[in-house]
Amino acid sequence: MSALAQPLAANLVQSVDWLAIAPPTLTAVIGLVVLVADLFVPEARKPLLGWVSVAGLTAAALLLLPLLGHDRSTFCLTGTTRACSYTADRFTLVVQFLVLGGALLTALLSVTTLKDGNRRYPQGEFWFLLLSSAAGAALLPASRDLATLIVALEVASLPAFALVGIRHGDKRSSEAALKFFLSSVTATAVSLMGISFVYATTGSLYLTQVADRIQHVDGQLHTLAQTGVVLTLVGFAFKTAAAPFHFWVPDTYVGAPLPIAAYLSVVGKAVGFSGLILVTVVAFPSYADVWGPALAALAALTMTVGNVAALRQQATRAYSAVRLLAWSSVGQAGYLLVPIAAAGYTRDAQKAVGSTVAYALMYAAVNLGAFAVAAAVARTERLNRISDYRGLYARNPLTALLLAFFLLCLAGLPPGVIGLFAKVTVFSAAVDAGLGWLAVVMAVNVVIALYYYLQWTALLFRAPEGEPARHRLPAPLTAALALTGTLGVVLSGAPQLVLRFAATGLF
Repeated sequence: MSALAQPLAANLVQSVDWLAIAPPTLTAVIGLVVLVADLFVPEARKPLLGWVSVAGLTAAALLLLPLLGHDRSTFCLTGTTRACSYTADRFTLVVQFLVLGGALLTALLSVTTLKDGNRRYPQGEFWFLLLSSAAGAALLPASRDLATLIVALEVASLPAFALVGIRHGDKRSSEAALKFFLSSVTATAVSLMGISFVYATTGSLYLTQVADRIQHVDGQLHTLAQTGVVLTLVGFAFKTAAAPFHFWVPDTYVGAPLPIAAYLSVVGKAVGFSGLILVTVVAFPSYADVWGPALAALAALTMTVGNVAALRQQATRAYSAVRLLAWSSVGQAGYLLVPIAAAGYTRDAQKAVGSTVAYALMYAAVNLGAFAVAAAVARTERLNRISDYRGLYARNPLTALLLAFFLLCLAGLPPGVIGLFAKVTVFSAAVDAGLGWLAVVMAVNVVIALYYYLQWTALLFRAPEGEPARHRLPAPLTAALALTGTLGVVLSGAPQLVLRFAATGLF
């Protein structure tokens, strides 16, 4: 009996590679440190918690450097069949860099927001929630079993609900958080049902084992497996703000503090898209005939809904600038979905997925920059209307030039070269996969987006109404603008830094 038990026990022993899990682990530890320190730090010195969080996120991002060059796996089963729950490969490191970099820029924006908030934000809880969400977001791209994937998704999402509604005495913020929470929980419940169906048909939660076993499912269970695949995708489609799961986006972005809206637009999307890539390309490649057409239809619908809604925003409506960025992010999500859909139609799925990651890196840098400018304008124009940006060049030339550059990158126009090249890679992925109709839909949507991006850009350089008033920007906000601007310029000067992912793949 002991001889039989020994191999079974050995098979359950899991190795732990502490260096591989260091980035998300350090982020979570710093979050706990900040939460405990908040109990002892006097009110006058609470801003120190923000700088500790910024330092922690910087250190977590730097811990990615020792992981470059080779893949590492941990929490693995030993024995005849090797399967791991956590893998730090090229895909993982790129997405973790995007997540931690996005969280770091969000933290810089938040330092100013909390200082201007006049004690409307509980600082210790704010930083704990932001770091906890970032830890979950950093864990997700490394997850290689469905259970860890869902846990990481919820660790990234649950603190985000609280962050949206954290502003004291703001009914709009509370309403946005409730809408975000209820719709997200519903989507997660659907995904969990899908995962239970997949587990019932394959007997495993590890992505590589699921990919192997789901091809040989008994004929009686084929429909159950197919249903499980579709339901599993729903939760990740919600996180990407894909239509028709996008309805929470505009109200949530408007109700949330601006740095959190920026965080959701970039890090929230990174979570959704990395999870979507893992379940489609890694776990369900044999069901590409199911998810490929579904994602292609979602991509076309999402980009059309987002861009048409952004086009209809009225410049004088309260918070119209944030609403336009929200609807624009929905349209951008449609572009990001195109290469993942193309992966279902081509043998070189890695190259197609690389196009999504390359586009996501470009989008993250310039969209965070646009939100940073919106945060700067919101310090004097509380309603943050598009019309409030009229004559911004006369008030703050550098900020206006940066916003113009970010908008041109999103539109795909020079000098935003990286935006143009990123869109070309997405077009190429669709055409190479034989999805000519989707490339045409994308081309039409790019033209629609050009109108509202250029309209906003032109407004920046018009003559201001009244005497322009100049305001000095705080150092953290200036740092965020400088980082995003520098990154956008560097990527436009050397687009190969991210476009190589579209050429070589990631896995």
